[in-house]
Amino acid sequence: MNLSLENKHAIICGSSDGIGKASAITMAQRGCEITLVARNQEKLDSTLLELNTKQDQQHQTVCVDFDQPEKVKESVTLHIGTLGKPVDILINNSGGPHGGPIIEADENEFRVAFERLLICNQIMAKAVFPGMKEQGSGRIINIISTSVKQVIPGLGVSNTIRGSVAQWGKTLAIELGEYGICVNNILPGYTSTARLQDLADSKAEALGVTPKEIREVWAKNTSLRRLGAPEEIANTVAFLASDESGYITGHNLSVDGGRFGA
Repeated sequence: MNLSLENKHAIICGSSDGIGKASAITMAQRGCEITLVARNQEKLDSTLLELNTKQDQQHQTVCVDFDQPEKVKESVTLHIGTLGKPVDILINNSGGPHGGPIIEADENEFRVAFERLLICNQIMAKAVFPGMKEQGSGRIINIISTSVKQVIPGLGVSNTIRGSVAQWGKTLAIELGEYGICVNNILPGYTSTARLQDLADSKAEALGVTPKEIREVWAKNTSLRRLGAPEEIANTVAFLASDESGYITGHNLSVDGGRFGA
């Protein structure tokens, strides 16, 4: 099996931390040229130094906040125009909204989450589509959540918007397939990231227990009895980005250690 990504260029959103960063590192190791996209330039610069360049890749960064969709459109469009070649792979990935019961959520929380998680995905997809269409191939991979299949208590706004993103992705797969563009959604389970630790801290405070106890409960709610590592999600991303996945599109792929509980 050839999982090389040599001579391909990927734009990876949310790539200064967590799953996005792990995906960038893994894909660079396989020869891919990476554009890192996130809102913190210091973290972007730090991640840039960790990327493999043994295939003479010229990795780059775009610093932009996904809570500002118009700036995302401007910055990404400008960047793609400087590349002089199509983007082969787009990884849509962004942090979710704060937790809490859905009945307590302010209406504006839904608007902010919708713009960050769906509108910006649409902006990114439209930006890379012309080049992918012209070359007759491409990969769009959306990092979402297992809440698409089984809602997670205490993440009301996230559950709602993530479901919308999944339907958007599957619709995109139908529309873009004729151009050789594969679109898939990866649904990570409980993965050891800073975002998961924040959720554990918040839930622990609400329940009067320790974050460690919360993480232990989450681990027990998987068949493997452990949390996932960002690198494990990244390996799945890299496979779907490769030529070997050319007949896989329109899927919600759970990478969750066999999650079966709340």
